[in-house]
Amino acid sequence: MTAKAEHYDVIRKPVITEKATMASEAGAVVFEVAIDSNKPQIKSAVEALFGVKVKAVNTTITKGKTKRFRGAPGKRRDVKKAYVTLEAGNTIDVNTGL
Repeated sequence: MTAKAEHYDVIRKPVITEKATMASEAGAVVFEVAIDSNKPQIKSAVEALFGVKVKAVNTTITKGKTKRFRGAPGKRRDVKKAYVTLEAGNTIDVNTGL
């Protein structure tokens, strides 16, 4: 597997919510990442894919909710999000495609 493919395995997709938009005004970008990834992996993946310098990476794991599907109980998957703070002068526009 190539290095670029491994980076795409770490970073799944950008998160575009109201909270993520507010974080982007402070120089942070929010990504959904693989549940087993760690902060150094996330940092290297973002730097390699987007060509920016990363200042810090904060992560959070949201536990999946229990919901009913066709009358039977089911569970949504757990989601890990990474709040990536960029160095001054670096930006990532997540509204456009990669």
